[in-house]
Amino acid sequence: MAEINVVPYIDVTLVLLIIFMITTPMLQTGVEVELPQAESATVESESDNLPVVISINDQSQYYITVDDQEPEQIQREEVEARVMEVLNKKPKTQVLIGAYKGIEYGVVVTLMAGLKNAGVSSVGLMTKSDEQ
Repeated sequence: MAEINVVPYIDVTLVLLIIFMITTPMLQTGVEVELPQAESATVESESDNLPVVISINDQSQYYITVDDQEPEQIQREEVEARVMEVLNKKPKTQVLIGAYKGIEYGVVVTLMAGLKNAGVSSVGLMTKSDEQ
């Protein structure tokens, strides 16, 4: 009567499980890096289809600029509805976000996620060139 002894396999499996449990949290932490500076191309838009620009100032106030009008202050909860109105009229309109450089990353990401949920296919981020 021949049987396979599985005890060594169980021991190896448990050791690997412990190793993975210890190393996984170490892999999820980020590494501090200095990001390179790069020049980006200017976004060209058609004169009859100007982009919607959503701006966030240093006091976390939201402004929306539609069709080259004056920026209008808007509440955070109203941004997606206003963008959806514009996209219903002009579906190919670009949406750009311009935020103050000291704004928390999470604020911009939350806005981007809300715009994606509102049906915006791609969201652009505005930057300043080194000369400005």
